[in-house]
Amino acid sequence: MEFMQIYDELKARGLLAQLTDEEDIKERINAGKAVFYIGFDPTADSLHVGHFMAMLLMKRLQMAGNRPIALMGGGTGMIGDPSGRTDMRKVVSVETIDHNIECFKKQLSNFIHFDDGQAILANNADWLRNLNFLEFMRDIGPCFSVNEMLRARCYVNRLEQGLSFLEFSYMLMQSYDFYMLFQKYGCDMQMGGDDQWSNMLGGTELIRKKLGKDAYAMTFPLLLKHDGTKMGKSASGAVWLDPNKTSPFDFYQYWRNVDDADVLLFLRKMTFLPLEQIDEMDQWEGSRLNEAKEILATELTTLVHGEEEAKKARAGAKALFAGGSFNGAEIPTVELSEADFKDGKIDIMQVLVAAGLTKTRSEARRAVEQGGVTVAEEKVSEVKTSYDAAFFKDGIMVRRGKKAFKKVIF
Repeated sequence: MEFMQIYDELKARGLLAQLTDEEDIKERINAGKAVFYIGFDPTADSLHVGHFMAMLLMKRLQMAGNRPIALMGGGTGMIGDPSGRTDMRKVVSVETIDHNIECFKKQLSNFIHFDDGQAILANNADWLRNLNFLEFMRDIGPCFSVNEMLRARCYVNRLEQGLSFLEFSYMLMQSYDFYMLFQKYGCDMQMGGDDQWSNMLGGTELIRKKLGKDAYAMTFPLLLKHDGTKMGKSASGAVWLDPNKTSPFDFYQYWRNVDDADVLLFLRKMTFLPLEQIDEMDQWEGSRLNEAKEILATELTTLVHGEEEAKKARAGAKALFAGGSFNGAEIPTVELSEADFKDGKIDIMQVLVAAGLTKTRSEARRAVEQGGVTVAEEKVSEVKTSYDAAFFKDGIMVRRGKKAFKKVIF
């Protein structure tokens, strides 16, 4: 097959949404000349599946010779980006933000090579935290039209619910980031999710007005399921890249359980498998789609957690669903505490909450009443069902539905 250049590959994989100057961007990234950045606001202590597309795009472009800058939002994280939000983000303390950045750095280094200047890790706290407000407003404020800003999609969606001036200023901060990175590192391209388009154009315009230079913006589509809903959430909450927050097994199972209609889309967008191999899978039907899901889950778990953990997760899943024996290290295990028991007993609702299979006792009650809970392969139909500590001595498999389960031990 004829060699495909990086721009054409990104297009074929469905990884391009909006671009400011298609031909210029195509030429720069194909030649490996682009110095580009993607921003990460440290609102939690781990990256999650929602960041995955950005990280993989950085990896692909670096492999093609381009130089990525991972910009930590040590400054912007103190405000919170209103894009894609219907409510105001919770304000996070400086100490928490700095801790989260350290966690992000570690995870990003699994995807991007920072050795020998191949990539740069920057933090906008370096120029935002000590800004002089009056100087900033005099210097940068005249470059932005409030009329234009109010037409931006990220603000339009919030005006009815109410938009604080704190969040309204986010576009100026993000645009200033691009302006600073352009001067400091020769960064001439910003990339991000499609919901960032308005903020990114603010940056290209600021550079043009202040420096008289060209800068570029390119967005990728948000990771959506075929029905238009966002990826990245499971029954128990966000799907994290930190193994202590989402185990490699649960991460594997998340991708193994995607809808039939989504598996080929995700293989194209998120794996490094050759496109011709994925094109062949387009013809797969029925049980072969399960094979495609196993490939997807294995590829992505390997990328995040390494080959060994991916093998363990796959073996554990196969053993569990085949009804065979399993190695406890391969199945997510939860240990009950003394506090879970009352008078030496624990009811099924507390078992489900302690195992992380439901968030609340009322959710657990509904799960039992709907007939979706089994303990040791026996269906539980009574919410008052309880167990003593000895029952969990050797570990008991607790399931909610077909796809959520934990080994529970005491």
